[in-house]
Amino acid sequence: MRDAILITGAAGFIGSALVRRLRRSLPTRPLVSFDALTYAGGLDNLAPFEDDPRHHFVHADVTDANAVRAALERFDPTVVMHLAAESHVDRSIGAPLGVVQTNVQGTATLLDAVRHHWGARRDTRFVMVSTDEVFGQLGATGRFDEGSPLRPRSPYSASKAAADLLAGAWHSTYGLPTLITRCGNNYGPRQHPEKLVPLMITRAIAGEPLPVYGTGENVRDWIHVDDHADALIAVMQRGRPGESYCIGADREQSNLALVERIADLVDEALGRPAGTARACIRFVDDRPGHDQRYAIDSARARVTLDWRPRVDFEAGLSDTVRWYLENSAWCARRRRPADAS
Repeated sequence: MRDAILITGAAGFIGSALVRRLRRSLPTRPLVSFDALTYAGGLDNLAPFEDDPRHHFVHADVTDANAVRAALERFDPTVVMHLAAESHVDRSIGAPLGVVQTNVQGTATLLDAVRHHWGARRDTRFVMVSTDEVFGQLGATGRFDEGSPLRPRSPYSASKAAADLLAGAWHSTYGLPTLITRCGNNYGPRQHPEKLVPLMITRAIAGEPLPVYGTGENVRDWIHVDDHADALIAVMQRGRPGESYCIGADREQSNLALVERIADLVDEALGRPAGTARACIRFVDDRPGHDQRYAIDSARARVTLDWRPRVDFEAGLSDTVRWYLENSAWCARRRRPADAS
């Protein structure tokens, strides 16, 4: 199959957004969606491509070496974009070994299968999609950039840092053309309701308590998932193998300020009195090792890749609230935990 792009984790939140953006920007490229369909992924996220002859779905896990090799042999992709991961910090605290299995062993399995399949070919690219959480936490000032040291503080972020190091090692040792991206917090449609933004939206709609860790002063750098997907495509097309790229939208928000704004947007959308959802905010015990602040300097990506975020935060957040209001059946198909994200 000529010039196929294989996307692991393609039925998840960011993966399915990437599939949609790839189909829009590269309409003739064959796409291979590779996903284990765990709790966080669903075929309904890929429903628009059900009858697309250039889209192929493989139901398999990245830790399954035989399944990975079979997909590579069948489709012979020239690009692999690796998004498959266990990404929820709370889940990693409660069950760290499962996260390590998927994020570390799965990445190593994929890297080595790709290495053997591609051999010495140089018309290929492996994009390792990571997170700013590998850098640990910031104080009140400063931003992460490509030179920031890796200082992960949770089992999730440590597993992603390990996966990044593996990708770098496969480049240095074997010449595999790997590129690493590290992005801030994503928001947008189709995000699993265990994550902060959809959790607060769905709870505010239902009039349920809105749990906020600690005092809500933890700060995150937010980016719309479509902007992130566009950045990944830019890295795939114009990035330099062996390099890493930090991706952000310069939109820092404290968790409390974000939850308050979501509460107000839900009240406005439902025609409820102002302050109805805000009254449901409840402060809960902080989680262990909760990073205080993330912020990203994405200058390298903007200058060298000719990329920049385009979705206005306020408009994007409002559209996201509207999507969850209009897609209650999608939400019902996902298990919604009771804890805060």
